[in-house]
Amino acid sequence: MTREDELFEKLKRGDPDAAGELARLYYDDILRYCLFHVPDRSLAQDAVQETFLKVFRYFRDYRHRGHFRAFLYRVAANVCADIRRRRTWDPMPEQVSFEEKGLREGEDREDFRRLVELLPEELREIVILRFAQELKLGEIAKAADLPMRTVQSRLRRALKILKTELEGREEQ
Repeated sequence: MTREDELFEKLKRGDPDAAGELARLYYDDILRYCLFHVPDRSLAQDAVQETFLKVFRYFRDYRHRGHFRAFLYRVAANVCADIRRRRTWDPMPEQVSFEEKGLREGEDREDFRRLVELLPEELREIVILRFAQELKLGEIAKAADLPMRTVQSRLRRALKILKTELEGREEQ
């Protein structure tokens, strides 16, 4: 039984500490995701809080089938979309942190951020979930509420665009 499964069992039994533990388990990942989609850290933190509040408010209706992380990203995406509808700003905030999750230091992180910024929103979302959040394709499909083939197609298209852009930079 995974730690996540244990926490779900505790939540079902009404353990008041289980919700906090579950939120701590995923907080950093969801915050990093929200930083890609809202203008500043404060709003991103608000989005994370709202995400967890919605998840726990409707937890009794959730059927755990091992895809909770993907479900969280889906809720976070909806919360961020609500925030975007209410405000306008630059599409990618400067303070997005790529520090964890396999991205190298300094310039590489900044280059990645700039490259991702060039992509259309539908492709950017897939790239962020795959490379910044390290979700598997199946998790991305669930989080984005898309068929697996669509996720694969969008990822291929995004990578092709990024490759073309990188090759163009090398020629300069």
